[in-house]
Amino acid sequence: MRVDGVLTDLASEVLETQTTEPVTIDSPDGLAILRHSTAHVLAQAVQAINPQANLGIGPPITDGFYYDFGTSEPITPEALKAIKKEMQRIVKAGQRFVRRVVTDDEAREELADEPFKLELIGLKGGRKEAAEGASVEVGAGELTIYDNVDAKTGEVVWKDLCRGPHLPSTRLIGNGWDLLRVAGAYWRGSEKNPQLQRVYGTAWSSKDDLRAYQDRLAEAARRDHRKLGRELDLFSFPDEIGSGLSVWHPKGGIVRGEMEQHARRRHIAGGYSYVYTPHIAKSDLFATSGHLATYAEGIWPPIRMDEERDDDGHVTKQGADYYLKPMNCPMHILVYKERARSYRDLPLRLAENGTVYRNELSGALHGLTRVRGFTQDDSHLFVTPDQLEGEVTGVLEFILSMLRDFGLTDFELELSMRDDEKSKWIGSDEFWESSTNALRNVAVASGLKLTEVPGEAAFYGPKIDLKTRDALGRVWQLSTVQVDPNLPERFDLEYTAPDGSKQRPIMIHRALFGSIERFFAILLEHYAGDFPLWLAPVQAVGIPVADEFADYLGGVMDTLRRAGVRAELDASDDRMQKKIRTHTTAKVPLLLIAGDQDRQAGTVSFRFRDGSQRNGVPVDEAVALIGRLIADKSVVMTEEDAA
Repeated sequence: MRVDGVLTDLASEVLETQTTEPVTIDSPDGLAILRHSTAHVLAQAVQAINPQANLGIGPPITDGFYYDFGTSEPITPEALKAIKKEMQRIVKAGQRFVRRVVTDDEAREELADEPFKLELIGLKGGRKEAAEGASVEVGAGELTIYDNVDAKTGEVVWKDLCRGPHLPSTRLIGNGWDLLRVAGAYWRGSEKNPQLQRVYGTAWSSKDDLRAYQDRLAEAARRDHRKLGRELDLFSFPDEIGSGLSVWHPKGGIVRGEMEQHARRRHIAGGYSYVYTPHIAKSDLFATSGHLATYAEGIWPPIRMDEERDDDGHVTKQGADYYLKPMNCPMHILVYKERARSYRDLPLRLAENGTVYRNELSGALHGLTRVRGFTQDDSHLFVTPDQLEGEVTGVLEFILSMLRDFGLTDFELELSMRDDEKSKWIGSDEFWESSTNALRNVAVASGLKLTEVPGEAAFYGPKIDLKTRDALGRVWQLSTVQVDPNLPERFDLEYTAPDGSKQRPIMIHRALFGSIERFFAILLEHYAGDFPLWLAPVQAVGIPVADEFADYLGGVMDTLRRAGVRAELDASDDRMQKKIRTHTTAKVPLLLIAGDQDRQAGTVSFRFRDGSQRNGVPVDEAVALIGRLIADKSVVMTEEDAA
């Protein structure tokens, strides 16, 4: 239940003056509590089987939970089966979750054999530096331990440091849960710390919900962009290059090129100017921007350059540290700063497909969605304060229009604001109020669902994040619009106002795709590899009914290529039906088939993505039809679309 808005156990004492609200198990709060309770049962089962296993952290996460364990014995698939069996016994036993408040010293005494828990006790308060997920253990002002109590004897059979709340009984976990996989994870997210074994699981309010989730997982596996990338020959990650660094194959390069070129045309039409900046810069640039101090662990180690020595080996000129750039914004600022700016120059909209580099931990890498080198479709706008709301409106409208070009239609917005803890934020109250209101006005005017999140702004300004839902219902954060008065201050940016005074511009950071690699992966999974015709690496393949019609159909393919269509002729020795299967498997949107009647009449037959056909289409009409479908950016390729 919630008591005066605070989540708490059903066993909590409630005063007559307090307001209570029920929390159902299938609500977002209820599912989080269910999953965290199931994580406790997982940990209890692991220690029942292996008493030497040390407990890490076990928070609820999206669609499930995990728990980290320090153990010398690997948790194998066979071990998972035994753990699940023990969990089923604990669930069926109906053990009660009982909360106890303890002092730091009492907690240390009770958990003396749990080194990871002892480390967390001194970090209570849920500070971010404690560990990912640590707030479920030590996030409150007081320490609490939850006992698992035998329902019949009242004996404490297991306990864990935890903030709670929990279900009243393990029996309420029911049968809508499962264990999924085992992975490695460094304690507190640092590779300097011991590597633990992380067991992932899921829990739902019913068996039916669990089965529906498992079906979604199976479909997600079928659509996994890493799998499709290999099958469709789009990209790879050669070991010889290094982890998290992708190479794009010809077919993948075509799709990426179409994405970039379309975005470039739209940006230029929208008043943006493209710039190009280096991949590397001196450390002073990133010291001034604050990236070295703020993101030190996420930046690649420095490269020492420019040092000079005499013949005796003595240093005659000191060298300098260069860094691979983690962000494009400092270099765009230098473009602005290269000459004096007037209010007549603003808004100034700079855009770049700039490749940046982040020193991601190897365990965090995941296909194209989490890499060490990626390209941001970065834009930075320099505006006057009175231009802010209008420019943000234009940016948001531009983003939505662009994403719809790629077939995404389901959007919502999240406004990250400051909270009341004044020490966390810089800038005047007036700036925060005006900039937050500007973003809110734009978000409300869009008509999209808006969620306001206090305390999640950057320390220097509010931002809007745009999220989209893909074909599987998964929510992805894509575009960000960030208001920034901080970097203009750091770099002493100015413009001359109408009255001749020097004023400070406001900077708007705007990434549309976020990263081209990640957006490509999202699209690949959204379409399950069946890219819209305008994006498809091969848009049409000609399949002659027999070899004697290859020359005729080859001429049709030549005509299509001259019209800008990516068209190929399959003149292999395979039978026609095998060719159809091959190119259908390769996700080619259009198959053009020709036999004797087509050759005599100067026509072709279309076979569309859904298996439907349209026969006897004159060649000129066929070329015009394909051109129209490409120009219209048609997403679904059926006979109905062509009509």
